[in-house]
Amino acid sequence: MPDTVPVTIEVEPDAAAALGDEARRARVGRLVSRMLRPASTDHLFAVMKAIAAEAQRRGFTEEMLEEELAAYNAERRERPSPA
Repeated sequence: MPDTVPVTIEVEPDAAAALGDEARRARVGRLVSRMLRPASTDHLFAVMKAIAAEAQRRGFTEEMLEEELAAYNAERRERPSPA
């Protein structure tokens, strides 16, 4: 992984054994890097919050959302699954 530095963290013995595999360790390193990069998730949550605020401003309520989700889920259950 380019532009990385080694770090030491405390994990359970099973996790340490699993991290003995270099490919798995690289994948976990990328995952940890993504998890600790707050800008991407912060942006997503900001967009979701703005959408929710606009929906509320227009009169959309939690009850309406629940009704829409229930109707959507019912429709999906009734639809035959593709073969």
